[in-house]
Amino acid sequence: MTILKPAKLIITAILLLIFSITVFAQKLEPKERILEPEHVIASKLTGKEYQLYISFPDRYSTKDTLSYPVLYVLDGKLSFYSILAAKEASDLSGSLEEVIIVGIGSGLDIQSWLKNRLYDYTPTINTPRERALEKRWGFAAGELKSGGATKFLKSLKTEIIPFIDKHYKTNADRGLSGHSLGGLFAAYCLINSDGYFTRFGINSPAFYWDNEKVLNQAVSQFTLNESFDMPATKVFISVGGNDKNDGNNYVSQMKKFQTSLKNADYENVDFNWQIFEGESHVSVYPAMISRTIMALYGNK
Repeated sequence: MTILKPAKLIITAILLLIFSITVFAQKLEPKERILEPEHVIASKLTGKEYQLYISFPDRYSTKDTLSYPVLYVLDGKLSFYSILAAKEASDLSGSLEEVIIVGIGSGLDIQSWLKNRLYDYTPTINTPRERALEKRWGFAAGELKSGGATKFLKSLKTEIIPFIDKHYKTNADRGLSGHSLGGLFAAYCLINSDGYFTRFGINSPAFYWDNEKVLNQAVSQFTLNESFDMPATKVFISVGGNDKNDGNNYVSQMKKFQTSLKNADYENVDFNWQIFEGESHVSVYPAMISRTIMALYGNK
């Protein structure tokens, strides 16, 4: 039998102690990452609070006289990490205009978010759809309301955007981007445009809403080639190639809108569109965020 000398015995004991500490040490808990809004606006018009998440150009400074365009993105809390990643990646190559991005959120939990966006982003009341969504999402009967887009748009123009303009170095070049019901709202703002917004990201728009009323209004307006009383405007519209659910074909509805707008051939509208093949209504989100920013603010 081999007997260890005292020095070797001590070294062996130390190594065993280190090994046991490594094996049995408590694992680290993951850090909680909280996205905090820069501001919270209480709207007198809608009775809701809106959280504002803001990204600034790298050289933004209060010490000069430069002003910047602003892109307002709906579903702000959900979208802001994707926005930051897309913007920072594009900034590395200098391929973007300098732009302030403001994510507008409403609701700090999933239930309040679903409830608020359904009301704010829909231009008309659709009671049967409200009842169906209550059952799907677990709301009480009569709890969901729709048809508040006109009021929300007024809140944007008279409460939220004036607040941003007052406190930050902005100019009158404003963009608006949304997805799904947010895309429906962006389309609604485009076809009823008064020049307040001049860049539109219309992504996976929920044109099925209320028997396609917004889509039908758009097609009628574009087919008649009714002129837009607005300055030069950029429009980007997109959808996932596999975006079909609940009997709604987002792809065919988007194509109908896109074809009508293209055929109208407005001189003051710079129009681009894209179908993201293989992507669903949800999986398309990061791609459409990145493409929207490039289409609306990319340096040519």
